Amino acid sequence: MNIFNLFNTGKNSSSSVNNIAQTLAKGMTSIKDIIAPSYIEVDFNHLKIDDKFYRTLYIVGYPRYVSVNWLYSLITFDHPLYISMYIYPTESKNVLEDLKKKIAEMEATIENDIKAGKVVDPSVQVALDDALALQAELAKGAERFFQFGLYITIPADNLEQLNQLTKEVDSVLSSLLIIARQATLEMEEGFKSTLPIFYDKLGVWRNMDTTSLATTFPFATASLTRNEGILYGVNEHDGSLIIFDRFTLENANSVVLGKSGGGKSFFVKLETLRLLMMGTEVIIIDPENEYEKLARSMGGEFIVFSTSSQYKINPFDLEKIDAGPDELSNKILDLHSLMRVIMGELTPSQDALLDRALVATYKAKGINQDLETFKNEMPLLEDLYKILIGMETPEAKELADRLEKFVSGSAAGIFNHQSNFDIKNQLTVFGIRDLEENLRPVAMYIILDYIWNRIRRDPKKRILVVDEAWYLIKQKDSGAYLYSFAKRARKYKMGLTTITQDVEDFLSTDEGKAIITNSSLQIILKQSTAAVEKIAEVFFLTGGEKHFLLQSGVGEGLFFAGHSHVGFQVIASEDEKKIIE
Repeated sequence: MNIFNLFNTGKNSSSSVNNIAQTLAKGMTSIKDIIAPSYIEVDFNHLKIDDKFYRTLYIVGYPRYVSVNWLYSLITFDHPLYISMYIYPTESKNVLEDLKKKIAEMEATIENDIKAGKVVDPSVQVALDDALALQAELAKGAERFFQFGLYITIPADNLEQLNQLTKEVDSVLSSLLIIARQATLEMEEGFKSTLPIFYDKLGVWRNMDTTSLATTFPFATASLTRNEGILYGVNEHDGSLIIFDRFTLENANSVVLGKSGGGKSFFVKLETLRLLMMGTEVIIIDPENEYEKLARSMGGEFIVFSTSSQYKINPFDLEKIDAGPDELSNKILDLHSLMRVIMGELTPSQDALLDRALVATYKAKGINQDLETFKNEMPLLEDLYKILIGMETPEAKELADRLEKFVSGSAAGIFNHQSNFDIKNQLTVFGIRDLEENLRPVAMYIILDYIWNRIRRDPKKRILVVDEAWYLIKQKDSGAYLYSFAKRARKYKMGLTTITQDVEDFLSTDEGKAIITNSSLQIILKQSTAAVEKIAEVFFLTGGEKHFLLQSGVGEGLFFAGHSHVGFQVIASEDEKKIIE
């Protein structure tokens, strides 16, 4: 009789419990009868209990060196496993005596090989060195000795699945240099040995010292509490606070991925608020003007870009203070990418023509590789337009036509003026919501280039936030520029925060994947069913972590910092919520 069939749910559940109680009272059956399975079938290499199949493995070989939590791959295996560890303390005196005999045997073996003129077996020499080191530690009382048994039972719904899972588990163990064997003809004993009743029927043990034994415990959690940094949230594994300084990582770049309504904007605003309190400068490119209120309340500067805006940026600006010998050449290359964003795809001949036109545009203003000429007035977009018109070729005319919208058309008032402001505030937000959608990638590219010139002049701790980064990623040239920005930012003490809700589009491009892998801090918030598989593939998530992302609430997700990652929940004080919301 199966207890799970008795304790069914619904209207009759309480009556079923009463019937069981009455049956027990009459002495007709016992608790064992209720919890026992209906039948057990014992085969030589598996068990079948009711409709489930089970197979037990025991470990006979271990790697020579291990690190903390080295069984993590097994503990997080993407299928339920029953894992039992048996630890038996032994008397150090007896171990020392056995170890002394073993050392004497190995020394005699090596000595005989030397006398016979043979090459000493390296495995014997290594074993001798380990034994001598262990003997010294035991003699000092720094180590104790134990007998250790490790058994794994694999459950499955059918025999075919059981065989496949056995191969996968064996593959995981092999990658850890662990040798496992099936408990052939002892499957019943193996199954009982992995039940939580401390009933070791297999008795396959291995000598292990205290230090080695401590590394096998799977209860380690990735704590991300530091003495410096800002509060990001609560570690949902152990309840500790995640206090972290992203500038202590290889780079200070971060990426925030999550579905709409998952809490991305709130998280980034909260991080911005706390970074400002720590003296870090923050610059935000805001496609939806979501950060306007935060900028106003924190005394920051909110710069609106539109056709009627007073703020202007000239994409032809050259860095004058910290310019290098290749400043003009690099600027022309960047303008090539910008023009492809504006004009669309160019043929090789059109690209060559554009290059001549850009050089001629600067030359017309008296600007060349000589840094002294950078003091001259910078050319504008309309100057390039005039150069192209003056070339009097069909290709040049076509390029000029593509550019006309930004010179004398509907977008003329945005990027065809000399720059008229500078970044001086600790919090600066560039709002581009009032631009039509197809102009936003152009605006984001030009703003990025403008910011790049400014940060080179004065390197210090800064964070640049690019919200809705998929606007840039969906075009190859702007995506490549954003990736280049991510790679170069570290040299100027800057961290790039990339935010996107279109995770699938972002991860489907090489530039998007490269930005993620080049970000030491990665925040993955609540995900849709469609996106979670792609994310699991990129971040090597376990089945449990995928389920966690699907079931997460607003402000919950996974926090990756370097090689550590934990589940976390964003927390904010009431005062912080008032400022943000």
